[in-house]
Parts: sequence; structure tokens; C-alpha cells
Amino acid sequence: MRHVDFSPLYRSTVGFDRLFTMLDSLAQPDNGQSYPPYNIERTGEDAYRISMAVAGFAEEDISIEAHRNVLTIKGDKPETQDETSEFLHRGIAARAFERRFQLADHVEVVGALLKNGLLHIDLQRSVPEEMKPRKIAIRTTPASAKQIEGNAVN
Repeated sequence: MRHVDFSPLYRSTVGFDRLFTMLDSLAQPDNGQSYPPYNIERTGEDAYRISMAVAGFAEEDISIEAHRNVLTIKGDKPETQDETSEFLHRGIAARAFERRFQLADHVEVVGALLKNGLLHIDLQRSVPEEMKPRKIAIRTTPASAKQIEGNAVN
């Protein structure tokens, strides 16, 4: 059930579509998706890391794609049946998954590493120079400067 209707805001604003879409998606439940588990940590002032537990997946089974502020991680392990063995209990999940993360503006993926069953994705926020705050110097007129008045026209 949706509690807030953003449609009037769509009609009266320009350029805020992505913000309203994000707010809309927050209002909707995640459908109980909890696989695979992950952590998001801050590793520096402008650095982040997503760590995802992907035990049983190899590098070729996982794809990572960043497109328009959305990071998508997909895992698809081909089902292999061993004819000589039979599972009595199967507790290690190796099912296909897809996780999406909304990235803030100017956040880029700088690398990924698969180690000991954990997929580490490093992110870096790099704000362009023209968007960073800058200090504006305040000038004062020198005391020795004279002001010249214009002649009045009669």
C-alpha cells in the first residue's frame, strides 16, 4: 500500500524526477529480498565499500554494471548435477541473484575484488572542481582613491 502520492509534484516540478522516483521506491517494500547479504561501509572521507557474501560463486558467475547512478550486481551459477552424489541437506544457497544500489551523484566504481567468498566493490566520490565550494575574496576600495562625479547636464 502506498502512503504518499507524488503525482502532483511530477506535474509542477522540472528536473526532480529522479528524486521522486527514489522516494517512490523507498515507500515500496523490498519484497523480502535478503540474498545475498551485504555490508556498506565508509572507508574514507569520500570512499565507500560494498561487501557482499557470494560463497560458491566464481568471478565468471558474477557481473557488475554501473549505469546512470545505479550499480547492478548479478550472480548466475549454472546448475550442475553430479550423477554420483545425492544431497541429504542443501544449506549453501547458490541461487541466482540481482542486487541494485542507487549511487549518489559523482560516485564511481573504482574496483572490485572477490576474496574468500566475499565480493568487495570499492566506490569513490569525486566532485568536479567547478562544483566544489570556493572562497571568494572581498575587496575594499583603497582610502586614497578619489571619486569623480559626473557633470550634470543643464
